[in-house]
Amino acid sequence: MKLIKRVLLVVLLAVLGYATYYLSQALPIISGYGAKNLCSCVFVAGRDPQQVIAQELGGALINLGTFEAHVEDSSATGSVFGLSKRKAIYRKGLGCTLISEISEEELRKQTIPVIAKPVVNQDTMAWPNGNRVIDSLLARNAKLNDVVDAAFAEPDTANPVNTRAVVILHKGNIIAEKYAPGFNAQTKLIGWSMTKTITNAIVGVLVKQDKLKVSEPAPVSEWKSDDRSKITLHNLLQASSGLAWEEIYGGPSTATNMLFKKKDAGAYAAQSKAEVAPNTKWYYSSGTTNIISRITKQTIGDADYTLFPYREVFHKLGAYSMVIEPDASGTFVGSSFSYATARDWARFGLLYLQDGMWNNEQILPKGWVQYSTTAAEAAPQGEYGAQIWLNAGNKNNPNDKRFPDVPNDMYLMDGFEGQSVIMIPSRDVVIVRLGLSQKREFDVNAFVRDVLKTLE
Repeated sequence: MKLIKRVLLVVLLAVLGYATYYLSQALPIISGYGAKNLCSCVFVAGRDPQQVIAQELGGALINLGTFEAHVEDSSATGSVFGLSKRKAIYRKGLGCTLISEISEEELRKQTIPVIAKPVVNQDTMAWPNGNRVIDSLLARNAKLNDVVDAAFAEPDTANPVNTRAVVILHKGNIIAEKYAPGFNAQTKLIGWSMTKTITNAIVGVLVKQDKLKVSEPAPVSEWKSDDRSKITLHNLLQASSGLAWEEIYGGPSTATNMLFKKKDAGAYAAQSKAEVAPNTKWYYSSGTTNIISRITKQTIGDADYTLFPYREVFHKLGAYSMVIEPDASGTFVGSSFSYATARDWARFGLLYLQDGMWNNEQILPKGWVQYSTTAAEAAPQGEYGAQIWLNAGNKNNPNDKRFPDVPNDMYLMDGFEGQSVIMIPSRDVVIVRLGLSQKREFDVNAFVRDVLKTLE
Protein backbone atom coordinates (compact mmCIF):
# COMPACT_ATOMS: atom_id res chain seq x y z
CA MET A 1 0.00 0.00 0.00
CA LYS A 2 2.82 2.42 0.90
CA LEU A 3 4.48 1.69 -2.45
CA ILE A 4 1.25 2.44 -4.32
CA LYS A 5 0.86 5.71 -2.42
CA ARG A 6 4.41 6.68 -3.25
CA VAL A 7 3.90 5.89 -6.93
CA LEU A 8 0.67 7.90 -6.97
CA LEU A 9 2.42 10.78 -5.24
CA VAL A 10 5.23 10.73 -7.79
CA VAL A 11 2.70 10.65 -10.64
CA LEU A 12 0.72 13.50 -9.08
CA LEU A 13 3.83 15.61 -8.63
CA ALA A 14 4.87 14.90 -12.21
CA VAL A 15 1.43 15.94 -13.50
CA LEU A 16 1.46 19.10 -11.38
CA GLY A 17 5.00 19.85 -12.51
CA TYR A 18 4.07 19.48 -16.17
CA ALA A 19 0.90 21.53 -15.71
CA THR A 20 2.90 24.30 -14.04
CA TYR A 21 5.47 24.23 -16.83
CA TYR A 22 2.78 24.20 -19.54
CA LEU A 23 0.95 27.16 -18.01
CA SER A 24 4.20 29.08 -17.65
CA GLN A 25 4.68 28.63 -21.40
CA ALA A 26 1.07 29.09 -22.50
CA LEU A 27 -0.11 32.07 -20.43
CA PRO A 28 2.34 34.61 -21.92
CA ILE A 29 1.22 33.51 -25.39
CA ILE A 30 -2.47 33.99 -24.52
CA SER A 31 -1.92 37.41 -22.98
CA GLY A 32 0.49 38.44 -25.75
CA TYR A 33 -1.85 37.30 -28.52
CA GLY A 34 -4.70 39.28 -26.99
CA ALA A 35 -2.68 42.43 -26.31
CA LYS A 36 -1.22 42.50 -29.82
CA ASN A 37 -4.52 41.89 -31.59
CA LEU A 38 -6.44 44.37 -29.47
CA CYS A 39 -3.78 47.01 -30.08
CA SER A 40 -3.85 46.55 -33.86
CA CYS A 41 -7.62 46.31 -34.15
CA VAL A 42 -8.11 49.50 -32.13
CA PHE A 43 -5.21 51.72 -33.17
CA VAL A 44 -4.53 50.46 -36.71
CA ALA A 45 -8.06 49.50 -37.77
CA GLY A 46 -9.93 52.05 -35.65
CA ARG A 47 -12.39 49.57 -34.17
CA ASP A 48 -14.25 49.68 -30.86
CA PRO A 49 -12.24 47.92 -28.09
CA GLN A 50 -15.25 46.14 -26.62
CA GLN A 51 -16.26 44.77 -30.01
CA VAL A 52 -12.74 43.41 -30.51
CA ILE A 53 -12.64 41.83 -27.04
CA ALA A 54 -16.01 40.16 -27.62
CA GLN A 55 -15.25 38.95 -31.14
CA GLU A 56 -11.51 38.48 -31.81
CA LEU A 57 -10.70 37.59 -28.21
CA GLY A 58 -13.83 35.63 -27.33
CA GLY A 59 -12.64 32.20 -28.46
CA ALA A 60 -11.56 29.23 -26.39
CA LEU A 61 -8.46 29.75 -24.23
CA ILE A 62 -8.06 33.38 -25.34
CA ASN A 63 -11.23 34.22 -23.39
CA LEU A 64 -9.38 33.26 -20.21
CA GLY A 65 -7.50 36.52 -20.55
CA THR A 66 -8.35 40.05 -19.47
CA PHE A 67 -7.58 42.68 -22.08
CA GLU A 68 -7.72 46.46 -22.13
CA ALA A 69 -6.95 49.21 -24.65
CA HIS A 70 -5.32 52.40 -23.35
CA VAL A 71 -5.96 55.48 -25.46
CA GLU A 72 -3.69 57.67 -23.32
CA ASP A 73 -0.52 55.93 -24.53
CA SER A 74 -1.86 54.06 -27.59
CA SER A 75 -1.34 50.61 -26.12
CA ALA A 76 -3.15 47.45 -25.14
CA THR A 77 -2.49 45.07 -22.27
CA GLY A 78 -3.37 41.49 -21.50
CA SER A 79 -3.09 39.05 -18.61
CA VAL A 80 -4.53 35.70 -17.53
CA PHE A 81 -5.93 35.64 -13.99
CA GLY A 82 -3.66 38.60 -13.28
CA LEU A 83 -0.58 36.64 -14.39
CA SER A 84 1.75 36.88 -17.40
CA LYS A 85 1.02 40.54 -18.09
CA ARG A 86 1.89 41.64 -21.64
CA LYS A 87 1.69 44.94 -23.50
CA ALA A 88 1.67 46.02 -27.14
CA ILE A 89 2.24 49.61 -28.24
CA TYR A 90 1.10 51.51 -31.31
CA ARG A 91 3.54 53.71 -33.21
CA LYS A 92 2.28 55.88 -36.06
CA GLY A 93 3.31 54.55 -39.44
CA LEU A 94 4.48 51.24 -37.97
CA GLY A 95 1.36 49.74 -36.43
CA CYS A 96 1.50 47.75 -33.20
CA THR A 97 4.42 45.87 -31.69
CA LEU A 98 4.33 43.42 -28.80
CA ILE A 99 6.88 44.20 -26.10
CA SER A 100 9.03 41.05 -25.93
CA GLU A 101 12.51 40.59 -24.45
CA ILE A 102 12.93 44.37 -24.35
CA SER A 103 11.71 47.15 -22.07
CA GLU A 104 8.91 49.47 -23.10
CA GLU A 105 11.29 52.40 -22.73
CA GLU A 106 13.79 50.83 -25.13
CA LEU A 107 11.06 50.07 -27.65
CA ARG A 108 9.62 53.57 -27.56
CA LYS A 109 13.10 55.08 -27.96
CA GLN A 110 13.70 53.28 -31.26
CA THR A 111 14.09 55.74 -34.12
CA ILE A 112 12.55 54.04 -37.12
CA PRO A 113 11.82 55.97 -40.33
CA VAL A 114 8.18 56.03 -41.42
CA ILE A 115 6.87 57.11 -44.79
CA ALA A 116 4.43 59.97 -45.19
CA LYS A 117 1.13 58.97 -46.75
CA PRO A 118 0.64 60.89 -50.01
CA VAL A 119 -2.13 63.47 -50.03
CA VAL A 120 -4.43 61.92 -52.60
CA ASN A 121 -8.21 62.05 -52.87
CA GLN A 122 -8.90 58.57 -54.20
CA ASP A 123 -12.64 59.20 -54.20
CA THR A 124 -12.16 61.42 -57.27
CA MET A 125 -10.09 58.81 -59.13
CA ALA A 126 -11.29 55.79 -61.08
CA TRP A 127 -10.60 52.27 -59.86
CA PRO A 128 -8.06 50.69 -59.47
CA ASN A 129 -5.88 53.71 -58.70
CA GLY A 130 -8.82 55.37 -56.99
CA ASN A 131 -12.10 54.36 -55.38
CA ARG A 132 -14.58 55.48 -58.04
CA VAL A 133 -16.22 52.34 -59.44
CA ILE A 134 -18.69 51.71 -62.23
CA ASP A 135 -21.97 51.41 -60.32
CA SER A 136 -23.73 49.57 -63.12
CA LEU A 137 -21.26 46.68 -62.84
CA LEU A 138 -22.12 46.21 -59.16
CA ALA A 139 -25.82 45.84 -59.88
CA ARG A 140 -25.63 43.88 -63.13
CA ASN A 141 -25.29 40.25 -62.01
CA ALA A 142 -28.13 39.21 -59.71
CA LYS A 143 -26.88 35.62 -59.48
CA LEU A 144 -23.46 36.82 -58.38
CA ASN A 145 -25.02 39.05 -55.76
CA ASP A 146 -26.93 36.03 -54.44
CA VAL A 147 -23.66 34.08 -54.13
CA VAL A 148 -22.07 36.98 -52.25
CA ASP A 149 -25.08 37.25 -49.94
CA ALA A 150 -24.78 33.52 -49.22
CA ALA A 151 -21.17 34.06 -48.09
CA PHE A 152 -22.52 36.24 -45.27
CA ALA A 153 -25.40 33.91 -44.33
CA GLU A 154 -25.21 31.96 -41.08
CA PRO A 155 -27.32 28.78 -41.39
CA ASP A 156 -25.43 27.30 -38.43
CA THR A 157 -25.55 30.11 -35.87
CA ALA A 158 -23.72 28.01 -33.27
CA ASN A 159 -20.75 27.78 -35.64
CA PRO A 160 -20.71 31.02 -37.64
CA VAL A 161 -18.26 31.77 -40.45
CA ASN A 162 -18.38 35.53 -39.74
CA THR A 163 -17.68 36.85 -43.22
CA ARG A 164 -16.80 40.53 -42.89
CA ALA A 165 -15.91 41.61 -46.41
CA VAL A 166 -16.12 40.37 -49.98
CA VAL A 167 -14.75 42.17 -53.03
CA ILE A 168 -14.77 40.55 -56.47
CA LEU A 169 -12.90 41.83 -59.53
CA HIS A 170 -13.51 40.72 -63.11
CA LYS A 171 -11.33 42.06 -65.89
CA GLY A 172 -9.89 44.50 -63.36
CA ASN A 173 -13.24 46.04 -62.34
CA ILE A 174 -15.13 45.64 -59.07
CA ILE A 175 -18.28 43.68 -59.91
CA ALA A 176 -19.38 42.78 -56.37
CA GLU A 177 -18.69 44.20 -52.93
CA LYS A 178 -20.31 43.67 -49.55
CA TYR A 179 -19.51 44.22 -45.86
CA ALA A 180 -20.92 42.87 -42.63
CA PRO A 181 -22.59 45.32 -40.20
CA GLY A 182 -19.92 47.32 -38.38
CA PHE A 183 -17.44 47.03 -41.25
CA ASN A 184 -17.07 49.03 -44.46
CA ALA A 185 -14.76 49.87 -47.34
CA GLN A 186 -12.53 51.91 -45.00
CA THR A 187 -12.09 49.16 -42.37
CA LYS A 188 -8.59 47.71 -42.24
CA LEU A 189 -8.69 43.95 -41.73
CA ILE A 190 -5.88 41.61 -40.75
CA GLY A 191 -4.20 39.43 -43.34
CA TRP A 192 -2.53 36.96 -40.98
CA SER A 193 -0.58 34.59 -43.27
CA MET A 194 -1.55 36.54 -46.38
CA THR A 195 1.36 38.68 -45.17
CA LYS A 196 3.65 35.96 -46.54
CA THR A 197 2.81 37.06 -50.08
CA ILE A 198 3.71 40.64 -49.16
CA THR A 199 7.09 39.21 -48.16
CA ASN A 200 7.20 37.52 -51.57
CA ALA A 201 6.65 40.92 -53.22
CA ILE A 202 9.43 42.56 -51.20
CA VAL A 203 11.81 39.80 -52.26
CA GLY A 204 10.63 40.19 -55.86
CA VAL A 205 11.51 43.88 -55.90
CA LEU A 206 14.95 43.11 -54.44
CA VAL A 207 15.47 40.47 -57.14
CA LYS A 208 14.51 43.05 -59.75
CA GLN A 209 17.05 45.44 -58.24
CA ASP A 210 19.67 42.65 -58.45
CA LYS A 211 20.17 42.73 -54.67
CA LEU A 212 19.02 39.15 -54.07
CA LYS A 213 19.20 35.93 -56.09
CA VAL A 214 16.84 33.13 -55.14
CA SER A 215 19.22 30.43 -56.39
CA GLU A 216 22.01 31.45 -54.02
CA PRO A 217 22.48 30.22 -50.44
CA ALA A 218 20.38 32.20 -47.99
CA PRO A 219 22.60 34.87 -46.37
CA VAL A 220 22.12 33.74 -42.76
CA SER A 221 25.28 34.20 -40.69
CA GLU A 222 24.33 31.49 -38.17
CA TRP A 223 24.39 28.86 -40.94
CA LYS A 224 27.78 29.49 -42.53
CA SER A 225 29.63 26.64 -40.85
CA ASP A 226 27.07 23.82 -40.97
CA ASP A 227 24.76 21.95 -43.35
CA ARG A 228 22.21 24.77 -43.27
CA SER A 229 24.60 26.75 -45.49
CA LYS A 230 23.17 24.69 -48.38
CA ILE A 231 19.68 26.19 -47.90
CA THR A 232 18.91 28.64 -50.70
CA LEU A 233 16.54 31.57 -50.65
CA HIS A 234 14.46 29.54 -53.11
CA ASN A 235 14.16 26.72 -50.54
CA LEU A 236 12.99 29.21 -47.91
CA LEU A 237 10.45 30.80 -50.25
CA GLN A 238 9.00 27.39 -51.10
CA ALA A 239 8.84 26.23 -47.45
CA SER A 240 11.22 23.41 -48.38
CA SER A 241 14.23 24.37 -46.25
CA GLY A 242 14.33 21.12 -44.29
CA LEU A 243 14.47 23.02 -41.00
CA ALA A 244 12.71 21.61 -37.95
CA TRP A 245 9.61 23.63 -37.11
CA GLU A 246 6.22 23.38 -35.35
CA GLU A 247 3.51 25.29 -37.20
CA ILE A 248 1.02 24.59 -34.40
CA TYR A 249 -1.29 27.18 -32.85
CA GLY A 250 -3.27 25.24 -30.24
CA GLY A 251 -0.64 25.81 -27.56
CA PRO A 252 3.05 26.54 -27.04
CA SER A 253 5.13 25.77 -30.15
CA THR A 254 8.00 27.29 -32.06
CA ALA A 255 5.44 29.26 -34.12
CA THR A 256 3.56 30.75 -31.15
CA ASN A 257 6.77 31.38 -29.22
CA MET A 258 8.18 33.25 -32.21
CA LEU A 259 5.13 35.44 -32.74
CA PHE A 260 4.18 36.20 -29.15
CA LYS A 261 7.26 35.79 -26.96
CA LYS A 262 10.33 36.74 -28.99
CA LYS A 263 11.90 40.11 -29.76
CA ASP A 264 13.35 39.05 -33.12
CA ALA A 265 11.19 36.53 -34.98
CA GLY A 266 13.69 35.93 -37.78
CA ALA A 267 16.65 35.43 -35.46
CA TYR A 268 14.65 32.97 -33.36
CA ALA A 269 13.57 30.98 -36.42
CA ALA A 270 17.13 30.96 -37.77
CA GLN A 271 18.15 28.89 -34.72
CA SER A 272 16.10 25.96 -36.06
CA LYS A 273 18.08 22.80 -36.67
CA ALA A 274 18.30 21.03 -40.02
CA GLU A 275 15.90 18.08 -40.00
CA VAL A 276 16.21 16.86 -43.60
CA ALA A 277 18.08 18.00 -46.70
CA PRO A 278 16.71 21.10 -48.47
CA ASN A 279 14.05 20.53 -51.13
CA THR A 280 13.24 17.00 -49.92
CA LYS A 281 10.32 17.90 -47.64
CA TRP A 282 7.66 20.58 -47.88
CA TYR A 283 6.43 21.92 -44.56
CA TYR A 284 4.45 25.13 -44.23
CA SER A 285 6.43 27.38 -41.91
CA SER A 286 6.00 30.91 -40.62
CA GLY A 287 9.52 30.55 -39.30
CA THR A 288 11.10 30.40 -42.75
CA THR A 289 9.10 33.46 -43.80
CA ASN A 290 10.51 35.48 -40.93
CA ILE A 291 14.01 34.32 -41.80
CA ILE A 292 13.30 35.75 -45.27
CA SER A 293 12.00 38.96 -43.71
CA ARG A 294 15.22 39.28 -41.71
CA ILE A 295 17.24 38.75 -44.91
CA THR A 296 15.33 41.55 -46.65
CA LYS A 297 16.06 43.91 -43.77
CA GLN A 298 19.77 43.14 -43.91
CA THR A 299 19.71 43.59 -47.69
CA ILE A 300 17.82 46.89 -47.71
CA GLY A 301 19.51 48.42 -44.66
CA ASP A 302 17.99 50.03 -41.58
CA ALA A 303 17.72 53.54 -43.05
CA ASP A 304 15.40 52.47 -45.88
CA TYR A 305 13.88 49.24 -44.62
CA THR A 306 10.57 50.43 -43.14
CA LEU A 307 9.99 52.75 -46.10
CA PHE A 308 10.68 50.10 -48.74
CA PRO A 309 7.39 48.15 -49.05
CA TYR A 310 5.36 51.36 -48.99
CA ARG A 311 7.46 53.19 -51.56
CA GLU A 312 8.15 50.23 -53.84
CA VAL A 313 4.82 48.40 -53.68
CA PHE A 314 1.87 49.60 -51.58
CA HIS A 315 1.73 53.27 -52.56
CA LYS A 316 2.37 52.52 -56.23
CA LEU A 317 -0.87 50.51 -56.18
CA GLY A 318 -2.80 53.19 -54.31
CA ALA A 319 -3.00 50.70 -51.42
CA TYR A 320 -2.55 53.46 -48.86
CA SER A 321 -4.28 51.59 -46.04
CA MET A 322 -1.84 48.67 -46.15
CA VAL A 323 0.34 48.27 -43.04
CA ILE A 324 2.94 45.62 -42.23
CA GLU A 325 3.96 45.60 -38.58
CA PRO A 326 7.44 45.03 -37.09
CA ASP A 327 8.53 42.99 -34.11
CA ALA A 328 10.50 44.51 -31.25
CA SER A 329 13.74 44.25 -33.26
CA GLY A 330 12.27 46.49 -35.97
CA THR A 331 11.92 43.65 -38.50
CA PHE A 332 8.59 43.13 -40.22
CA VAL A 333 6.74 40.06 -38.99
CA GLY A 334 6.57 38.97 -42.60
CA SER A 335 4.63 35.82 -41.82
CA SER A 336 1.61 37.26 -40.08
CA PHE A 337 1.09 40.90 -39.13
CA SER A 338 -0.46 43.08 -41.84
CA TYR A 339 -3.66 45.06 -42.25
CA ALA A 340 -5.48 46.60 -45.21
CA THR A 341 -8.94 47.41 -46.46
CA ALA A 342 -10.66 44.78 -48.58
CA ARG A 343 -10.17 46.97 -51.65
CA ASP A 344 -6.45 47.31 -50.99
CA TRP A 345 -6.17 43.55 -50.60
CA ALA A 346 -7.91 43.36 -53.99
CA ARG A 347 -5.41 45.81 -55.47
CA PHE A 348 -2.57 43.66 -54.22
CA GLY A 349 -4.15 40.58 -55.79
CA LEU A 350 -4.63 42.46 -59.06
CA LEU A 351 -0.91 43.26 -59.11
CA TYR A 352 -0.21 39.52 -59.23
CA LEU A 353 -2.95 38.84 -61.77
CA GLN A 354 -1.30 41.48 -63.98
CA ASP A 355 2.08 39.73 -63.75
CA GLY A 356 3.51 42.37 -61.43
CA MET A 357 2.59 45.25 -63.75
CA TRP A 358 0.82 48.43 -62.59
CA ASN A 359 0.27 51.65 -64.55
CA ASN A 360 2.73 50.42 -67.18
CA GLU A 361 5.42 49.92 -64.53
CA GLN A 362 6.87 46.47 -63.93
CA ILE A 363 6.81 46.58 -60.11
CA LEU A 364 7.68 42.91 -59.72
CA PRO A 365 10.26 41.48 -62.12
CA LYS A 366 8.93 39.98 -65.31
CA GLY A 367 8.36 36.28 -64.71
CA TRP A 368 8.24 36.69 -60.92
CA VAL A 369 4.57 35.70 -60.66
CA GLN A 370 5.20 32.64 -62.83
CA TYR A 371 8.11 31.70 -60.58
CA SER A 372 6.05 32.31 -57.44
CA THR A 373 3.18 30.16 -58.68
CA THR A 374 5.35 27.21 -59.69
CA ALA A 375 4.71 24.37 -57.26
CA ALA A 376 7.35 23.36 -54.76
CA GLU A 377 8.80 20.03 -55.86
CA ALA A 378 8.10 18.43 -52.49
CA ALA A 379 4.51 19.73 -52.11
CA PRO A 380 2.37 16.56 -52.59
CA GLN A 381 -0.67 18.26 -54.15
CA GLY A 382 1.26 21.03 -55.85
CA GLU A 383 -0.37 23.26 -53.25
CA TYR A 384 2.41 25.75 -52.56
CA GLY A 385 4.75 27.95 -54.53
CA ALA A 386 6.93 30.78 -53.24
CA GLN A 387 4.97 32.10 -50.25
CA ILE A 388 1.68 31.66 -52.06
CA TRP A 389 -0.84 28.81 -52.12
CA LEU A 390 -1.67 26.99 -55.36
CA ASN A 391 -4.27 24.64 -56.77
CA ALA A 392 -1.96 22.96 -59.27
CA GLY A 393 -2.71 19.42 -58.15
CA ASN A 394 -0.48 16.39 -57.84
CA LYS A 395 2.01 16.37 -60.72
CA ASN A 396 0.98 12.79 -61.58
CA ASN A 397 -2.74 13.44 -61.08
CA PRO A 398 -3.82 17.09 -61.54
CA ASN A 399 -7.32 16.26 -60.28
CA ASP A 400 -5.84 15.51 -56.86
CA LYS A 401 -5.89 19.13 -55.73
CA ARG A 402 -6.74 21.24 -52.70
CA PHE A 403 -9.84 22.86 -54.25
CA PRO A 404 -11.43 20.21 -56.47
CA ASP A 405 -14.15 22.31 -58.12
CA VAL A 406 -12.12 25.30 -59.32
CA PRO A 407 -9.45 25.73 -62.02
CA ASN A 408 -5.94 24.42 -61.49
CA ASP A 409 -4.43 27.80 -62.31
CA MET A 410 -6.03 29.38 -59.24
CA TYR A 411 -3.55 30.65 -56.68
CA LEU A 412 -4.25 32.45 -53.44
CA MET A 413 -3.07 34.27 -50.38
CA ASP A 414 -4.46 32.38 -47.40
CA GLY A 415 -4.60 33.55 -43.79
CA PHE A 416 -5.73 32.30 -40.39
CA GLU A 417 -9.47 32.41 -39.62
CA GLY A 418 -10.49 32.58 -43.26
CA GLN A 419 -8.61 35.41 -44.95
CA SER A 420 -8.28 34.88 -48.71
CA VAL A 421 -7.20 36.78 -51.80
CA ILE A 422 -7.79 34.48 -54.76
CA MET A 423 -6.46 34.96 -58.28
CA ILE A 424 -7.67 32.95 -61.29
CA PRO A 425 -5.79 34.02 -64.45
CA SER A 426 -7.86 31.87 -66.83
CA ARG A 427 -11.01 33.69 -65.71
CA ASP A 428 -9.41 37.13 -65.14
CA VAL A 429 -10.82 37.16 -61.62
CA VAL A 430 -9.67 38.31 -58.17
CA ILE A 431 -11.78 37.36 -55.15
CA VAL A 432 -11.24 38.79 -51.67
CA ARG A 433 -12.95 37.20 -48.68
CA LEU A 434 -12.12 38.36 -45.15
CA GLY A 435 -13.67 37.21 -41.90
CA LEU A 436 -13.34 35.68 -38.46
CA SER A 437 -14.03 31.98 -39.04
CA GLN A 438 -13.04 30.49 -35.69
CA LYS A 439 -15.52 27.66 -35.15
CA ARG A 440 -16.09 26.57 -38.73
CA GLU A 441 -14.00 26.96 -41.87
CA PHE A 442 -15.36 29.10 -44.68
CA ASP A 443 -15.83 26.90 -47.76
CA VAL A 444 -13.49 28.57 -50.25
CA ASN A 445 -13.94 25.80 -52.82
CA ALA A 446 -17.74 26.17 -52.97
CA PHE A 447 -17.64 29.96 -52.88
CA VAL A 448 -15.17 30.30 -55.75
CA ARG A 449 -16.99 27.60 -57.74
CA ASP A 450 -20.30 29.42 -57.35
CA VAL A 451 -18.79 32.82 -58.19
CA LEU A 452 -17.28 31.47 -61.40
CA LYS A 453 -20.57 29.86 -62.46
CA THR A 454 -22.23 33.29 -62.46
CA LEU A 455 -19.54 34.64 -64.80
CA GLU A 456 -19.94 31.97 -67.51
